[in-house]
Amino acid sequence: MSNIKKYNGIPDMVILGSTGSVGEQAVDVALSHGLRVHALSADKSVRKVEAQARRLAPEFCIMNDVAAARELKIALADTNVKVLQGVDGIARMLSELKTDNPNGIVVENSILGKAGLEPTLKVLEAGYPLALANKESLVVGGEIVMPLAKKQGITILPVDSEHCAIFQCLRSGNHDEIKKILLTASGGPFFGYDKSALKGVTLQDTLKHPTWNMGAKITVDSATLMNKGFEVIEAVHLFDVTPSQIEVVVHRESIIHSMVEYIDNSVIAQMSVPDMRHCVQYALTHPCRTTAENTTPALDLFAKGKLTFVRPDTEVFTLLPLAYSCIDRGGALPCALNAANEIAVAAFLKEKIPFWKISDVVEKAVGYMDGRGVRDVHTLDGILEVDADTRAYTQQLL
Repeated sequence: MSNIKKYNGIPDMVILGSTGSVGEQAVDVALSHGLRVHALSADKSVRKVEAQARRLAPEFCIMNDVAAARELKIALADTNVKVLQGVDGIARMLSELKTDNPNGIVVENSILGKAGLEPTLKVLEAGYPLALANKESLVVGGEIVMPLAKKQGITILPVDSEHCAIFQCLRSGNHDEIKKILLTASGGPFFGYDKSALKGVTLQDTLKHPTWNMGAKITVDSATLMNKGFEVIEAVHLFDVTPSQIEVVVHRESIIHSMVEYIDNSVIAQMSVPDMRHCVQYALTHPCRTTAENTTPALDLFAKGKLTFVRPDTEVFTLLPLAYSCIDRGGALPCALNAANEIAVAAFLKEKIPFWKISDVVEKAVGYMDGRGVRDVHTLDGILEVDADTRAYTQQLL
């Protein structure tokens, strides 16, 4: 069990998706600061959740998979942890949460993929502050999520490194003073490659990210620049800007996490070592800050030496301009983009298709769904139907 410090100026936590890359770093932050964690959730990683539960002593653990929930319940039978299952389990947990912490409870959603959308909606409906690391909630359902957050009076606290940076930079000006958001990108492992060079890359090559330690799926998305495309869509919804107000900048050093240019041509940048624990911690302490000695190292600019900036190659990495097109045209087209990409990347990770074919498959699937009128879909039921239809069609392209 962690050494929990009561009333330390930081809220208690719920960590959804606790066994993924960002979720595990959220657990690190909780342990480093002695925070109370009321609930953990995952899909199937029973052993990891059990280990986390024994360290953090939450009241609840929720597994998305039915069999995993049964197994975890047996594994934690000697504890007081309630084991629940699925989105209904998350909703029940949220309805039963209690704390004596005057700073309340923040729910972090680190669930991977489209599966994070419904938990995001449940958190907002329950009225809890949301630290959002699941970008697909906004890529797939931004037209639903943001109005609900506004209705509930909830500010979504972005945990994505770039959006956390933008969120901090926006404290320097008013919304109507924003000229441009400069969204930084590492460029992934294939920076500088042409189309012919991409023909020969392997799965092992793709998973060697130059800067960040991330899960396999998001690492592939970084290599195709699809991840940056998703972040463009996410930024449009989070910060209420147009796609034309967002410019992607390849910054190989990953020290500047994003910038905001204001109408007076001042550019405000947020810099730190590339470590997601900084973003988790800021979401918890916002609008204040606290020491990061136990979580992230200080930035040494002298050791880094120089910072570089390059335009992305959109002729080679075509999924980035496709993302701009999808958010510009709206409706459920971004949902179709995400669904097609999830299927294509899963096939690549199983080595069923080569790297270059990911963009080919996604472009064909999005074009097909666009022809079926998905730009006119704006409801949750409609979005979920588009998601299912896109996945089925994309499978046929493999």
